[in-house]
Formats: sequence, structure tokens, C-alpha cells
Amino acid sequence: MSASTAAVAPSRLLVENWMRQFQDWLCHRLELADGGGIRFGEDAWEHASGGGGATRVLLNGAVLEKGGVAFSAVWGEMSAPAAQQLLMPDARYFATGVSVVQHPRSPRVPISHMNVRYFEAGNGEAWFGGGLDLTPIYVDEQQARWFHEQIRETCDQHHPDYYPRFKQWADDYFYLAHRQETRGVGGIFFDRLAVGPDGSFEELFAFVQDVGEVYGRAYATIMRQNRDLPYSEREKQWQLVRRGRYAEFNLAIDRGTRFGLETGGRTESILMSLPPQAEWHYNLTPEPGSAEEATQQWLRKGIDWVSQ
Repeated sequence: MSASTAAVAPSRLLVENWMRQFQDWLCHRLELADGGGIRFGEDAWEHASGGGGATRVLLNGAVLEKGGVAFSAVWGEMSAPAAQQLLMPDARYFATGVSVVQHPRSPRVPISHMNVRYFEAGNGEAWFGGGLDLTPIYVDEQQARWFHEQIRETCDQHHPDYYPRFKQWADDYFYLAHRQETRGVGGIFFDRLAVGPDGSFEELFAFVQDVGEVYGRAYATIMRQNRDLPYSEREKQWQLVRRGRYAEFNLAIDRGTRFGLETGGRTESILMSLPPQAEWHYNLTPEPGSAEEATQQWLRKGIDWVSQ
């Protein structure tokens, strides 16, 4: 399953090995924050054209109703139409990454997502991508600001333009145009940070590593802060509605879902990101003055979360 069976660049092996280790580190951190004594189960799989991965899922934890941390390292040659749709400069590819989605039981603990990835095309071009964002069922302004401050501090350690640039990118990417609302309070998103034009391999890899680690620290903190907050059945119903919006994004918009399906990836691992339960109601409108309406009003682009 390792790309080491072929003559590959040391950089590819370095990234793949870190992705494996990061999956271990993050699963352990989330298990401790969950506190229910339940471990992530692992489901190893192989890709038809080369490589494979390990999908880890935690079910029915004390905090996490369904948590997923998936590692993959795959290679092969995609179809010409798929390569064109995904803007690949060469149909041959290598891709490795870790994709994370956490669906808590309580509507007071936000849904969260993180992804870090590395691609190489057959023509030698290589790039990094990734991002992280937070999808609260009920927006806590102070917590949303704290979350963005953690991200900004991490970005600023690498480049002063990273946070404003990638925060705007997240606002535009994690957006349901058919609903005219953002998925949550955003975070950062970046794609095709090219080795060479956008920085050295070492510089870009260091940034991606820090993105993964700030996610693990920040989300574990939020899990602990919110896990014991009380909630009602009405709030649980609103959670199911917001989970439906999350599913809409992942099925209709998410690039990672598209890439996995277009390249013959493992369906169960690709759709790991979907919530265990969700609901759709016809023409649902929150009551004026309600907490649900207040959250709905936060779901827009361009909010400056790091300035008071």
C-alpha cells in the first residue's frame, strides 16, 4: 500500500509518512477530548489503481456521535474527462491526505471539518491544499472569534497574507449558493499551493503541518468547553436541520468528494463525512427573534472575526 514500492521522490514519502502519523496523533487527541473510553475503529482499504488508505471512525462516544479521520495515499491515472474537470495538468497522479469530519451528539458542540492534502501530477508539478472550518448549530460569537484567532496566529507564523487570503477563500468555498448562506462560521481554505511558485517544499509542508495541528488543539478545546452545556429537544431538532445543510454541501459542492468519486475511490470512506442523522423540512423559516434566527443571521460571507 505504500508508495515506497515505486521509484518516487523523497518528498512524496515524507508527506505520506507524516499524514499517517498525523492521523494517529489526531485520533488520540479526539479520543481524550471525547472522554467516553471509545476508540476509533480502523477500516483499511486498497485503491484499484494503486495505494489505499485507512478510514477511522468513532461511533457513539460521549461527545462524538460520529467522528471520522481518514488517511489515504493513492496513485494511478484518471480518465481524460476527470482530469479536465479537476484541472489536472496530467492524468497521472499521486495524492495523499487526511480528511476529518466530526459530528457531535450535542447541538451545543459544533460540527467540524479539516483536510490537509498533497498532490503530484505526472508532469512533475506538485502542490498542497487544505483547510479547516467550524459549523456551529448555534453560533457563539466569542467562541467563533477565538477559533479564528487560533487560525490567524498559525497563518501569521508563515506568511502575513495567508489568513486574510485563505479566510476569504473559505468564505467563498464553504458557501451554499443555492441557500445563499455559508456552511458555518468559516475558517481557512487553500488549494494548489504550488511547490516552487508559491514556496519551497519545506515551507509549504511546514504550513500544512501547522494547519493540522492547530485544528487538533482548537477543536479538542471546544469539545471540552461545550460538552456539558444543556440543550432541549427543540435545539436537537435544529441540529438535524443544520446537519441537512452540511450534507447538501458535501454532496453538491465539496471538491474532495468529487475527486474521490471521479478517481474510483472507496465510497464508504468518501461519504464518511455525512452525518448519522439529518432532516429536511419544506420552506422552514426560523421564528423571528429566536436563537435559530440569530444563528441564521451569522451565516454570511465577510465577517471580520478577529477584530473587535
